[in-house]
Amino acid sequence: MAEALHEWARALDTLHTQVWKRLERGVADRRAPARHPTLASVDGKGMPQARTVVLRAAHHDTASLNIYTDCHADKVSEVRANPYAALHIWDNIAHLQIRFSTEVVVHTGEALKSIWEQLSDHAQSCYGFHPASGDVIAESLAYEKYPDLKAFAMLELSIQQMDILHLGHRHRRARFQRDDDWAGQWVVP
Repeated sequence: MAEALHEWARALDTLHTQVWKRLERGVADRRAPARHPTLASVDGKGMPQARTVVLRAAHHDTASLNIYTDCHADKVSEVRANPYAALHIWDNIAHLQIRFSTEVVVHTGEALKSIWEQLSDHAQSCYGFHPASGDVIAESLAYEKYPDLKAFAMLELSIQQMDILHLGHRHRRARFQRDDDWAGQWVVP
């Protein structure tokens, strides 16, 4: 039986290139699998926390990704206390699992003004709540939206490692690391 495998999954360089193509498509296409990755961090009690986020930028040249959030969201305080996070993408069409280990920097304030001004009114309304994001409320809709640049944050994820798993007749898994200039190596699935 011939093995069903995407051609790009046969070599390390084409697999790495394909990951970046999928990330870039995730930024541009709301329906792309990479558009809504899962971000995992660790809370103050050492418990893992995972949530779906929206991928806003993918920078191949710096191996970094950007995610927008409300600065009062738990994920912001978590990565400020422990500046590492994992990002997970499952691409069911390509049978591709992509995992990133990242270092995170939180950007806020006037440095984000040009990004803020490019957001639609609806998008801006996602940043700024009263009471603040994560606060306990008496009823499900007992909050108001107050779009506010001061509540807007960008998480810049500097990728340190990629772990790529392609599920075919025979699985293939590769690991790429920043500290070896993304040369890549095959690992057992």
